[in-house]
Amino acid sequence: MNKALGLLIPVLVGIGLWLIPVPNGLDPKGWQLFSIFVPTILGIVFKPLPMGAIALLGLLVTTLTGVLDLANEGLTGFSSPVIWLIVYVFFIARGVIKSQLGIRIAYLFVRLLGRRTLGLGYGIVLTELIIAPVVPSNSARAGGVMFPILKAIAESLGSNPVDGTEKKVGSFLTQVCYQGNVITSAMFLTAMAANPMAQAIAAKQGIIITWANWFLAALIPGILSIFIIPLVIYFIYPPQEKKLPEAVTIAKRKLNEMGPMSSSELTMSGIFCFLLFSWMFGEYWGISSTTTALIGLCLLLLTNVLTWKDVLNEHEAWHTFCWMAVLVMMSTYLEKFGFIDWFSNSMSRFVQGWSWYYAFSALTLIYFYSHYFFASNTAHVSSMYAAFLAVCLSVGTPPLLAALCLGFFSSLFSSTTHYANSAAAVLFGTNYVPISAWWGIGLVVSFINLAIWFGAGGIWWKILGIW
Repeated sequence: MNKALGLLIPVLVGIGLWLIPVPNGLDPKGWQLFSIFVPTILGIVFKPLPMGAIALLGLLVTTLTGVLDLANEGLTGFSSPVIWLIVYVFFIARGVIKSQLGIRIAYLFVRLLGRRTLGLGYGIVLTELIIAPVVPSNSARAGGVMFPILKAIAESLGSNPVDGTEKKVGSFLTQVCYQGNVITSAMFLTAMAANPMAQAIAAKQGIIITWANWFLAALIPGILSIFIIPLVIYFIYPPQEKKLPEAVTIAKRKLNEMGPMSSSELTMSGIFCFLLFSWMFGEYWGISSTTTALIGLCLLLLTNVLTWKDVLNEHEAWHTFCWMAVLVMMSTYLEKFGFIDWFSNSMSRFVQGWSWYYAFSALTLIYFYSHYFFASNTAHVSSMYAAFLAVCLSVGTPPLLAALCLGFFSSLFSSTTHYANSAAAVLFGTNYVPISAWWGIGLVVSFINLAIWFGAGGIWWKILGIW
């Protein structure tokens, strides 16, 4: 799109929204911030300027219009632990790659599954499935564990956005990795930080969710999604290299050439194992995922696996830091200014008087696609889950069905955008998948996931007696 037009459209949309009278019951600042948030997203999509620049323009407008105070409100996103987790995992991934450990793991992957690109995709998703129940952070899994492996596999097969070969295999594998992360986050109560939050909110409304009934209800639709979604991506966003006849032979030869693990690889392996262990159990000791990542980065610097120059040169980390921090801040203040509550209440009035089945279907779809307003699963759940659950119950929806379905969708709705959560920001930051493709694939995947979880899931939940 023409640069001038790409700037003009968001500006006109923003002015149009700003001039619309503030809806009854809504804080004017909530509507004004929404009028800035939407053009910012449009600017990021049309890309007349780099995303970081568009985000900073959005931040500037919030300040100049008086919607937010820059010092006390506008810059709060830059201090978010979630944002710093994203930055840290970029550095950890750099350590895995620089030490050559990532290349070794990549060649092992290719040696086992490298005859077809689709096989590599399923290998990545199955790895996600195995570690998801014990790593309670989707960001840590995607960024700290899968991202360096994914990047090393793609580069070992000659696929790199720097030289224009990203579509060879890397673009496909990136989307499979991310959508696999979204699905596994929905399958286990312990796979994503917002899931226990949903569990606690449901308990306050008298609905008991356990690890077992969550997993059992998610089992069949989850397995179907894990099998179907990589195939869908394979057909709608295919890799240029579908068969890799020489890949296994090359991987074996490269592993022989690498020989035994170097001291740098051994050091990185130890730090990597520490990170994985801490992400699994650190929350029980009061050590957050972000703190764990910071410890890992400091260990990499102390052991000289990384240098400070490596940290400064990790441009994508700092670029992602800028645009993601602004979007997280905006979505946070949309909630604080009451826009999300107003939206939820408007939806509840919309379905009053409907039969529970139609009302529940409409509410879950609205809950799902309202994630376009959010840059965090946790923020979405904390601001909307309780309200939507209460409305679902008020129209007669079976309680456990409502609580679990909204809980599953609290992960699945992240399939949609490149800012949907911190895992999306990390994998989008690899530059393997452009925004237009990310949003297009995300929309198609969201339709298919909804069909699977409403269709096969609904039948399975009927068998289980959930409704």
